[in-house]
Amino acid sequence: MFDRLKAWGLAVSLLAVTAPALAQEITWQVPTSVPEGSPFYVNFLERFAGNVKLMTSGRVEIEPFGAGVLVPALQVYDGVKDGVIQAGHSTPSYRVNQDPENAIFAGFPGGMGPEAFITWIYEDGGKEALYDFRAKEGFKSLIVGIGSSEIMAHSNVPVTKAEDLKGLKYRTSGPWAEVMKEYFGAVPTVVPPGEIYTLLQRKGVDLIEWGPPSANLPEGFHEAAKYIIVPGVHQPTFLWEVVLKQETWDAVPEDLKPLIEKAAEVTTMEGLIHFYSADVKALETYRTGKNEIITLEPEFIKQLSDAGKDWVSKKAEAQKAEGKPEMADLLANYTAFMDRWSAESSYLIRNGK
Repeated sequence: MFDRLKAWGLAVSLLAVTAPALAQEITWQVPTSVPEGSPFYVNFLERFAGNVKLMTSGRVEIEPFGAGVLVPALQVYDGVKDGVIQAGHSTPSYRVNQDPENAIFAGFPGGMGPEAFITWIYEDGGKEALYDFRAKEGFKSLIVGIGSSEIMAHSNVPVTKAEDLKGLKYRTSGPWAEVMKEYFGAVPTVVPPGEIYTLLQRKGVDLIEWGPPSANLPEGFHEAAKYIIVPGVHQPTFLWEVVLKQETWDAVPEDLKPLIEKAAEVTTMEGLIHFYSADVKALETYRTGKNEIITLEPEFIKQLSDAGKDWVSKKAEAQKAEGKPEMADLLANYTAFMDRWSAESSYLIRNGK
């Protein structure tokens, strides 16, 4: 994977040196679901804008916008569908209520971690499955961001076992919100990213989850709540995408389409590596501060993971019973790859405990 990334880097450098400056042909204003300056904004959307400009020699310009400027944070997909914006950057996690098949792409408890997931996406059919799924909605999708594992919670109360979750008000979204409510008796609530800190600080919720360590650090969640709960069993990895109407994509000159797609792929690879590096630094900061880091016991982790697997399996079966077998078929493909990865990845050297 890293050799491949180096090759992309060389290709980008050669393009920068040899490609003649051409007139700008396309400008897309692209809002995302997080505030301007957020690590997701910088590491995914701004990085994508830079890579697109470089690879297309300035013929395509991506103008990033933070949440709420052009459309509300949680309505990016609807904004594209309704023609309010040309393109938008968001995560399938916010689409799970519309269609539970989104959970497989969003990342779910008990699912694949970032190593396996990014391999499935780019080498074993995941990307094509997502693009076909979005095409049914009239969207062209470009994967722009796959992330490392998240922090399970910044919390005002300690959580070490299943019973601790019952009745807790938990800011979350996507599959985890459903699992918390249905299996553990927690009370999930969804609020836009820009409102999470205030909600936690004022104890409007007991605990929150948002992103990986380095994405949470600048938000200051560790200053608002004492406890940091790991590992990120609720969100082993996550995916963000840029979506646009198919007709918008069809209007792009044919020679530019592969360059934009490659810019998206390079952005995703670079973004994940950046998160790995930044997360280590962020955890070092947390450990030297006033927070108490709670590492869950393996038995509790398995309980949470099993609940997530059971939830997604039941959703797929329910869809199939309604005459919609697509989610069950996709989950079977996903699970088969995850099982193969688990069975055959012991040769990999991992430096964590």
